Amino acid sequence: MLLRLVSPISALLSNSRSKFPANCFHSQMGSESKSLVENKKSANYRLVNISGLKTDLLEINSNEPKLHVLLIPGNPGVVSFYTEFLESLYEQLGGAASVTGISHISQSKKDWESRRLFSLEEQIDHKISFIEQELRDVEVPIILVGHSIGTYISLEVLKRCQKKVTYCIGLYPFLAVNTASSTQTFIRRLAMSPALCTAASAIGALFGALPSELTGFLVKISVGKSWSSSAVEALCTHVLKYHTLRNVLYMAMTEFQTLPEKPDMEFIASKKSQIAFLFGLDDHWGPLQFYEEMRKQVPDSCLDVEREGHSHAFSCTAAGSTWVAQHVSSLIRAHVQLAKGS
Repeated sequence: MLLRLVSPISALLSNSRSKFPANCFHSQMGSESKSLVENKKSANYRLVNISGLKTDLLEINSNEPKLHVLLIPGNPGVVSFYTEFLESLYEQLGGAASVTGISHISQSKKDWESRRLFSLEEQIDHKISFIEQELRDVEVPIILVGHSIGTYISLEVLKRCQKKVTYCIGLYPFLAVNTASSTQTFIRRLAMSPALCTAASAIGALFGALPSELTGFLVKISVGKSWSSSAVEALCTHVLKYHTLRNVLYMAMTEFQTLPEKPDMEFIASKKSQIAFLFGLDDHWGPLQFYEEMRKQVPDSCLDVEREGHSHAFSCTAAGSTWVAQHVSSLIRAHVQLAKGS
């Protein structure tokens, strides 16, 4: 997702169904659900302080929640990229779950942290602090939904918050460095160079400083042709800022320094009843090679491949947001049913 969302800088410069494995049962919408129209709500923005750090949230609160779903984004970690996904997920769950999306630190419209840079580990600690602070009194099960590097973060949170978190769903997961990916090699080299990071961030900020109509138009004709208006706005108003781009690239640098070359199969195997993954057909961040290895090394794990033609940046399109929300809601329903039966 990183290259796809940062690539406007370089760009401006120069119906088959998903096949679910038998071991990964997917619950269909039952008669107990209210109509989706009745459960449609808009996500509300809230700014909070988490351990002294300003944090953007998108929230949809249920009147009678049976679950609390927490979305941890990829990188960039601008939560407004996921507006349509969060709203669709709340709708698909029949209003029975409160849904929250949390941003990464200093990847926001305003430079709250005065250009301070935050590592992957600091972003992980930030999500744990959020659960301990904001969800401390939540008595219903907490389910994590991570996207891209957000999946890695979610698994780390699961390791450290096992009493609060009951289930983790990884979407297009970035769990290990793909040494065969030329795109990752390019981003790694860019992120490892302070001079290149500074230059790229400054150029991006220049485009972001253009009149909003012009910036939006340039994004639309480059990478955002199929993007929703909320995704285009998120890129223009939140990502194309110097402090955000510096943090995106610094976090990327620490991702490449931290992540192994193979996913942590031992932990995944030990928690396979609490973890599910959705891979993409053509996704270098979570290549099918990792899917195949996981399928062999962790039998009976809940693994799916999305075959509808959506991209790693699924949340940037209305169709991708809706389809993935339906998939996630079916996984959550199935998990709840299994938990009730155990």
